[in-house]
Amino acid sequence: MTSPVALDPELETDAEPVKGEQKLEGRSPGQLMWQRFKRDRTGVICAVVVILYFVVSLAAPLLVKLSGTDPYTLYGQDPTYADKPILDQFGLPLGYFGGVSGDHWFGVEPQYGRDLFAMLVYGMRTSLFMALGVTVLLMVTGVIIGLIGGYFGGRTDYWIGRVTDFFLSFPQQLFFIAFMPVVTAFFVDPREETPTYFRALAMLIVLWLLGWMSMARLVRSTVLSLREREFVEAAKVSGASPGRIVRKEILPNVVTPILVQFTFQLPSTILTIAFLSFAGVGFVEPTPDWGRLFAAAANYTEQDPAFLFFPGLALVIFVLAFNLLGDSVRDAFDPKSGR
Repeated sequence: MTSPVALDPELETDAEPVKGEQKLEGRSPGQLMWQRFKRDRTGVICAVVVILYFVVSLAAPLLVKLSGTDPYTLYGQDPTYADKPILDQFGLPLGYFGGVSGDHWFGVEPQYGRDLFAMLVYGMRTSLFMALGVTVLLMVTGVIIGLIGGYFGGRTDYWIGRVTDFFLSFPQQLFFIAFMPVVTAFFVDPREETPTYFRALAMLIVLWLLGWMSMARLVRSTVLSLREREFVEAAKVSGASPGRIVRKEILPNVVTPILVQFTFQLPSTILTIAFLSFAGVGFVEPTPDWGRLFAAAANYTEQDPAFLFFPGLALVIFVLAFNLLGDSVRDAFDPKSGR
């Protein structure tokens, strides 16, 4: 019996589409996510703001050259700049709003006269890239530990869980303050000044040791639900090694929670680094840092409240933008979202 397709040429399955008719093409999950994200105006705006912060941080030396200042010169005490006084006899900035002028775009620091704009952009540079390095290290460690514990289960998962519980038992904020001087004193003579690079390394070690647990638990819980799925069982039956199954079958399916967690972890790490500097156990003089600006502002609040305005506004905008970006990324990955 002849098939209907053979009798009617118009029913041929390989017929070319009519001219002007759009051919349907399959889209990957990444392309679908990108389309949903582009429709979210809030997410796009927040992404632009976050990218702008990193561009400003990278271009900090160029921006400081354009302003004609630097974050280290004491313009209020350097005799070279005596012909342009910026502080009064009480050490307070001359002019309006903390000494804002054409030479000092965001004003100057009371008592010393350092340029606030230069201190802020270099402080952003220090905090952002320090936080980026710490966050990437936390994510990588948490993902590896979570994958191992969730996939292999049994005794491996039990002992990994106990180690995770051990690190979670530390009160983080208090331990940060107590442990930072111990780490630096262990390698540097207390009578000598601790180098800035070593303070950064000590902060990275402390934040890494006490920060990977939440990511590990998130990945573990996701992997536990994935390892019993049909595609994983099929890979096992086909003879794939555990390493290949984890890389090819499980890891691509945990990318979504990893990216979402990253967007929330980075601003949290920035706030933690700022807290350490504010408490005096992070970056110290003369290294520009967001937290150190807040610590200085606490001393100048009564005399010059304007000193806190620009650093505080910059930090609030960045943290808010990154948190909203995290919400948008999560919604873009979730096709059932109502946004």
